[in-house]
Amino acid sequence: MARLVDWFASRGWAPLPFQKNVWRQYLSGASGLLHTPTGSGKTLAVFGGPLLQALSAPRPAPAGGRARKAVPALQVLWITPLRALAADTARALREPLGALGLDWQVGLRTGDASARDKRLAREGRVDVLVTTPESLALLLSYPDGLAKMRQLRCVVVDEWHELLGNKRGVLLQLNLRRLRDALPALQVWGLSATLGNLEQARDVLLPDVPDAPLVAGARPRPVHLDTLLPAHGERFPWAGHLGLSQLQRVLEKLLTVRTSLLFTNTRAQAELWHQALAAVWPEDPSTLALHHGSLDPAVRRHAEQGLREGQLRCVVATSSLDLGVDFPAVDQVLQIGSPKGIARLLQRAGRARHRPGESGTLVCVPSHALELVEYAAARHALAAGVIEARRPPTLSLDVLAQHCVSCALGGGFEPDALFAQVRRTHAFAALDATQWQGVLEFIVQGGRALSQYPDFHKVVRDEDGVYRVHDRRVALRHRLSIGTITSDGSVSVQFLRGGRLGAVEEQFLGRLRPGDRFQFAGRLLELVRLENLTAYVRLAKGGDGLVPRWQGGRLPLSEALGQEMEAVFAAPPASPEMRWLAPLLTLQSRISMLPGPTSLLVEMVRRREGQFVFVYPFAGRQVNEGVAALMALRLARLQPNTLGYAANDYGFVLAPARPVDLDVAGLRVLLQPAGLLDDLRDSLNLAELARRQFRDIARVSGMLVPALPGRTPRSLRQLQASSGLLYDVLRQHDPDHILLGLADREVLHGQLDLDSLAATLQRLQARTLCLQAPRTLGPLSFPLWAERLRGQLSNEDWKTRVKRAAAQLETRHGT
Repeated sequence: MARLVDWFASRGWAPLPFQKNVWRQYLSGASGLLHTPTGSGKTLAVFGGPLLQALSAPRPAPAGGRARKAVPALQVLWITPLRALAADTARALREPLGALGLDWQVGLRTGDASARDKRLAREGRVDVLVTTPESLALLLSYPDGLAKMRQLRCVVVDEWHELLGNKRGVLLQLNLRRLRDALPALQVWGLSATLGNLEQARDVLLPDVPDAPLVAGARPRPVHLDTLLPAHGERFPWAGHLGLSQLQRVLEKLLTVRTSLLFTNTRAQAELWHQALAAVWPEDPSTLALHHGSLDPAVRRHAEQGLREGQLRCVVATSSLDLGVDFPAVDQVLQIGSPKGIARLLQRAGRARHRPGESGTLVCVPSHALELVEYAAARHALAAGVIEARRPPTLSLDVLAQHCVSCALGGGFEPDALFAQVRRTHAFAALDATQWQGVLEFIVQGGRALSQYPDFHKVVRDEDGVYRVHDRRVALRHRLSIGTITSDGSVSVQFLRGGRLGAVEEQFLGRLRPGDRFQFAGRLLELVRLENLTAYVRLAKGGDGLVPRWQGGRLPLSEALGQEMEAVFAAPPASPEMRWLAPLLTLQSRISMLPGPTSLLVEMVRRREGQFVFVYPFAGRQVNEGVAALMALRLARLQPNTLGYAANDYGFVLAPARPVDLDVAGLRVLLQPAGLLDDLRDSLNLAELARRQFRDIARVSGMLVPALPGRTPRSLRQLQASSGLLYDVLRQHDPDHILLGLADREVLHGQLDLDSLAATLQRLQARTLCLQAPRTLGPLSFPLWAERLRGQLSNEDWKTRVKRAAAQLETRHGT
């Protein structure tokens, strides 16, 4: 240990107690989970174990008196959820090797890796490999994949909390189980920075290691929140999403320090803010950059390198940079709008001054008035140590089907042995024999209804009982589609001559004609032609352009932050945000009342265009939409009616065509949990929702195969048509197909979040229902009323109508 401690000292550091603890645990042969804040030294805490192990191993005597360089053999596998994080991690892992006298080669295997790096990883000719869950699954899909890892000693899963709650984590669980069964001495360590359910996270990662070490790292870094408040008396919107009214204040804040990260919650918002800043940027334009997941890897790498070298003053980014990427040169982080979650706020604040012992700083930039309540609630949550849990998915049979084909490619599998193996993961501990037979039937022939179509015959059970893949086209297509990340069909964007800029969704570009302009990758572009899912563009001069919108980009308010909001509404703390909001809170109290954690506020407002019922559960948009649909159905059962509804993170509004009479007792009946599932089936078109969900499931499971290289890629329209046809065929001829059942289950528990919906209804039943009848819209109801306007037909745009309505209300209330 002394040599590693000496290296720390040479950098002006001293190992922290938790780092030494992890080293000792590792050297004793343990696996476990390290939980420590971002920027506290978690990488060296876990990597130190393999380093010390290598330093203590006896070295072979040089032959003939001459030292011979050892042939690299994979010893440490480092799994990371982000490609940008992979490159940064590889750089950090190389740092101590030379000083410690270790000639280890550190390789990279992600979608962004070079052809040389991919070849070295495939051949196992590196000592340390940094990769992603998808690339690991790809490596293990080759017959010699496990053999190339026979000297593997350790797997590190970085940012485990980012994988725990999604199908990427399920895929990783399956491949970790495969590795651990092949290499019984393998040690697995997880790293997590922000997580509420730590013990469950450890048990999901290490399901067969009861009471594995759960090491707490350094104390959480102090996080300082600084909100850019409008001036007192300044007009500030009651609803909105962009926050560009804050542009001048943001620019002034950016210029006070050397380097800043400015986070937005969506890629479209990042494009708009980059465009706005570029229009007023007083310095060299090359010091302002953009970074999000739809940009080409070369564009992203340029921004990352500029941050590391201190050449950039500001990078506008999305979640593509909010994980553990190490940029010590970043002096401050700005967050446009609410981060919508406490963990996300901590992650992003941790990007500033990413050095052990330094405090994190987050400059909060509200886009509308009520986001100030979210910031105040986040302050309250941080002080109380509240943080969200991540729920791990189970029985994702589409991921299991993909894994089975990978195993069939990687040398074949015996069904009973693989069944026993996958049941020893958390994700499939409840897998039963019927489901398993359904998966096997699917990978062999697609299921009963598709058995006559050769395209669905992927895996063959040979005479020895082993399942294998023999068709080279099946192998190629499967390897091209490994992974669980699905998105709407994308179109590559590149210049007529050369450079690729990234990709945008096909639905957006499909509406444009040659000559139309759009804003992307920080540039104003003109569409020249759209060909084979590639948009050829040229730079446009002057004028404006549309900004692409990506589906599913809006972040939901977390349940924990919603509950904290209710608490600060009920007892406003002496925070800067709530002091600024005092006149607005007074207005809400005067025309109605403030919400709180023990009451449910319901407002009934009559306007010239009709009656509106506003309800505020503060449960997040997804759950609020479910409650709205449920109430609309139950109201319509009481009397024939047509009810429209809209929801945001705070509540929802019902707009009945015919006025309804409601009292407290009637509201309580409408919100009862009894009959929830049956009523949801009646209130929503679950079959259509399942049909849409089926497309993603079909792609993950391999039912929808990608085009082979050199062929014209399949468009989104073709994918929709193919998945819709498959769905209809299975519904009619194979209604018990495993993927249909999975689609139904994911709609209920994923899209509709049935568990949270039931818990919310149960929680609301225990509250005092406060029915108010304000004479006008107020600060809480106006954003919901504005949200409802989005779905109406008008020859005025939404912003114009909302702005006019807001001005009328401000005049009426004197705000």
